[in-house]
Amino acid sequence: MPEAEDGNDVDGTEDMPLSMRLSIADTLTLGNATCGFMAVYFTTTGILIPHLTGSDETGMARHSAATAVILMLMAAIFDLFDGLVARKLRSSPMGAELDNLSDLISFGLAPAYFVLVYGMVADDAHQRVSALAAIVVLLAVVLRLARFSCVTMKDGMFQGMPSPFGALTVVSIVLLELPFVPTLLAIIGVAWLMVSRVEYPKPRGILAVAMLSWIVAAMGLLAAWAFDAPGGQLLLQTGCALQVVLGAVIPLFATARRVNTFRDNRREARAAQLP
Repeated sequence: MPEAEDGNDVDGTEDMPLSMRLSIADTLTLGNATCGFMAVYFTTTGILIPHLTGSDETGMARHSAATAVILMLMAAIFDLFDGLVARKLRSSPMGAELDNLSDLISFGLAPAYFVLVYGMVADDAHQRVSALAAIVVLLAVVLRLARFSCVTMKDGMFQGMPSPFGALTVVSIVLLELPFVPTLLAIIGVAWLMVSRVEYPKPRGILAVAMLSWIVAAMGLLAAWAFDAPGGQLLLQTGCALQVVLGAVIPLFATARRVNTFRDNRREARAAQLP
């Protein structure tokens, strides 16, 4: 048996390129991708396949829908913490690429597929139109993530609705079980917000704690709905409605702040021109 030439060959990690070593933040990012993939799995096996086979097990569909959305929420938690960990510790050179690819799975593919399946199983939905809406959601996330990699924003701000927030808003719109046309228009509106120039604050400090608390509360609402707890349906619809309202109100506040800043700058410029 040939022997190792030196001690470093025994442990290959010493010679492994830095770009191939995973950090703790990268591991959390991979957890994000795993949750997104499993959300697609539960949407397929628990909602789509029973519908195609003519199964009447509505309880299974409800449990699977709740599980899929909870997995998307878990992906959002991983996405929140991988950034925090990367800032506190370190991230590998491929951390940014891993983050974008994982976000594409969890907040692009998973919610778009959820919309597609909704168009196939809902009584008043139109499958082809729903497929088009799903493509719009997916492409909006792709464009948003690509722009995020190319555009430099001022510290603490995102340009366009963050993809995790957008994905959860899209799913909330579907779970509200509104008529098809309002649901479709609302989904397209969220997709537009993700590629818009509206500024959103990054979840740091108190905002990160508030976001984490909201995600945990949303998981509780989904669990109550899945297990048919008393008032579970009403609680879920209330939570979904609040998510949609937040998605609509934040851009209004951001736009109003931007307009006020523009007016203040004009006033300062005019005052500077006065003798």
